[in-house]
Amino acid sequence: MHLLVTGGNGFIGRRICERAVADGHEVTSVARTGPPAQRHCGPWAADVTWVAADVFSPETWRDALPSVDCVVHSIGTISETPDAGGSFDRINGDSAIVAALEAERADVDRFVYISSSAKPPLVGQSYITARRRAERAIADLDMEVVVPRFGPVYGPDQPHFPELANWLFAAVGAFEPIARRLGDDRPFAVDRAAAAIYRLAAMPDPPASPVMAGTLADLA
Repeated sequence: MHLLVTGGNGFIGRRICERAVADGHEVTSVARTGPPAQRHCGPWAADVTWVAADVFSPETWRDALPSVDCVVHSIGTISETPDAGGSFDRINGDSAIVAALEAERADVDRFVYISSSAKPPLVGQSYITARRRAERAIADLDMEVVVPRFGPVYGPDQPHFPELANWLFAAVGAFEPIARRLGDDRPFAVDRAAAAIYRLAAMPDPPASPVMAGTLADLA
């Protein structure tokens, strides 16, 4: 399998790349800054093709698509900067639509869009509105579309949460009886999230979308 990960140098994306490499797959990452920082790279990184390109400029990366079997879209943010072009609509919504349309044009078999079960605490409603808009826009494209919806994803080097929030999510997520009570909004350790996403990308018959937290926990 040839897997292309948009945002493959990020918090979740690089862990998906690492898992795919470990299973012997061909892996390409498309991200504005190319490979991750050196501290996040292990020997696996040498087996990834790191394409430094902006997803919003598909002419700079669409040449990587013709041999790709699955695209995993892992670009997203919980901190919008509208004045700098970083609104939720653009980053969490439009980026997925652009990537999905390019994947469809290249006859990619499957597109996995990493989405959310709900907006994070203290984050504006436009966060989840953008996610749902993207889900609707790509649902009927001419390829398999898989949408895993996660609750908060925590772990080392989480770039979006304050340290205390990351610690609280980790405490809840590590205690399965409590995590299970939160249902679709349960916190997920980043390595478990990456494992579930990778399985959705590689498995022969993925579940119908959206894929919610209970099923994702079984895949992790």
